[in-house]
Amino acid sequence: MTDFAKRTWEEARELFTPDAVAILPVASTEPHGPHLPLDTDVTIAVAQARRAAERLVEQGVKAFVLPPLAYGVTHFTQGFAGRVSLRPGTLWAFIEDIAISLEEDGLRRLVISNGHLEREHVMVLRGLAKDRPEITETQAQILFPDNTSRRWAGEFGEEFQSGDCHAGSYETSIVLAADPESVREEKREALPEHQVGLVEKMLGGARSFQEIGADEAYCGAPAEASAEEGHELIERLSGMITESVRETWPELFKEPSDT
Repeated sequence: MTDFAKRTWEEARELFTPDAVAILPVASTEPHGPHLPLDTDVTIAVAQARRAAERLVEQGVKAFVLPPLAYGVTHFTQGFAGRVSLRPGTLWAFIEDIAISLEEDGLRRLVISNGHLEREHVMVLRGLAKDRPEITETQAQILFPDNTSRRWAGEFGEEFQSGDCHAGSYETSIVLAADPESVREEKREALPEHQVGLVEKMLGGARSFQEIGADEAYCGAPAEASAEEGHELIERLSGMITESVRETWPELFKEPSDT
């Protein structure tokens, strides 16, 4: 059992040791086209976190998944119903408060599993990781495996690299794999590919999907999505997390000769 919230307090007590790894899914509640639910990013963050925890446990690491933070910085979907946004400072304080609470009980390793790609949101997560770069006697380290970074972005397909992936094939495939009943299939199959040049326009000062012509709150090619691709993407995303944990805390992993 890797889900922290499904344990009793007595079972949870066993997890609070300095060698344990807590994974916090961080996401958003916002529009994802006419075919995906508002909690799409939550589904993605939880799916990759759970699979990463499973893989870590298989390698002898004590790992568990915290309840997800379902709200983030979501300015870009303003104007669409269903958007719930935090201010950057609120998101920072929320995650920092979680870290402080966990470290009071002895936890020293917190990993962010992020499912929301808005630039300002990602910058907050990067800042938190830089603010807590190492373990101390009283403070937990925050690790943020960032799939938008140069190192990792190439692992998740051409659509993801292009930036035109909001509710496109990339995100839709993961939801088809992790929560298929939430996908409105008739609408998904009828949606045409929609390229908007999202990254370039964001860097050029655009402030919303409506401003750049994504008037149905999606871009990319959702009709090309598949559950098979989604399962593969979850494996790659969870692999990014597990590899980052191994690189950061190699002492947690036992080689076969040590067992």
